[in-house]
Amino acid sequence: MASVQNAFEAQCFTVIHPLDDAPEQKCSSEGLGHIAMTPAVRTSLGVLRAYLIVMTLMLGYHVLDLAGVLHKIF
Repeated sequence: MASVQNAFEAQCFTVIHPLDDAPEQKCSSEGLGHIAMTPAVRTSLGVLRAYLIVMTLMLGYHVLDLAGVLHKIF
């Protein structure tokens, strides 16, 4: 048989803005060393790096093309 609770207790939460909060001790990353990566992770990060470099070069070419700089050179 299910029990029914009729008593409702309102919970009150205090909200503290981050600028008003006390500063906390930050974790230090000194002495942690390198993270071990599997070959699959290393390959995927290399592909991601290559993709970002190619996209940045394409964006730079497009911006220079829109600015009309490339029409004067070629």
